[in-house]
Amino acid sequence: MYAVIETGGKQYRVEVGTELEVELLDVEPGTEITLDRVLLVADGETATIGRPTVDNASVLAEVVRRDRGPKLISFKYRPKARRRVKKGHRQELLVLRIADITLDGKSAAEGVAKKADAKKVERARVVEAAAQQAAVDAALAARLAEKATQATAPVEATAPAESAPKKTRAAKSAAAAPATDAAAAPDAAATAADVAPDAAPETDAAPRRGRTKKDA
Repeated sequence: MYAVIETGGKQYRVEVGTELEVELLDVEPGTEITLDRVLLVADGETATIGRPTVDNASVLAEVVRRDRGPKLISFKYRPKARRRVKKGHRQELLVLRIADITLDGKSAAEGVAKKADAKKVERARVVEAAAQQAAVDAALAARLAEKATQATAPVEATAPAESAPKKTRAAKSAAAAPATDAAAAPDAAATAADVAPDAAPETDAAPRRGRTKKDA
């Protein structure tokens, strides 16, 4: 719900909680005043327009403080008369906070309070649901961690300290080759002795040459 009010010759659109600056009124800060010149009141899709004001409508405002507006410069100049007048002005203002808007006994502040309470209840419900979900997630994570620990424990107990590397086929062949050669060596020596038993050892001396007539 919002309303359009008139004060100090100006119109303002206000809602509950709105702060506005109006022309100075003869009231003290901290007091409450009622603004009767309500030109329009709108509630949802319905609107009531005053001629010139809305009957049974009022706006309750709280006086926050007194203030002064920005400085305005007034300069008057008359040519060829040597007249120069410069003045400054700061308007006295009053800061109001709208507390309630009433139309035919219906209060806007009550609706705002109900909405605020509903938001608080909804927020508390969301927080509680989030806490419950967090607890369920924590319990599930604990169960999964326990199952993972149980699954890995037997493997760690039966695992050998140092597993010897397996021999490949090429390594096995290389290990068996020297034994085969050693076994075959005596047989080869015996065979060579049988084939040439009377063979004379070779020497490096040159063959002897027969005598000729030239030598005689």
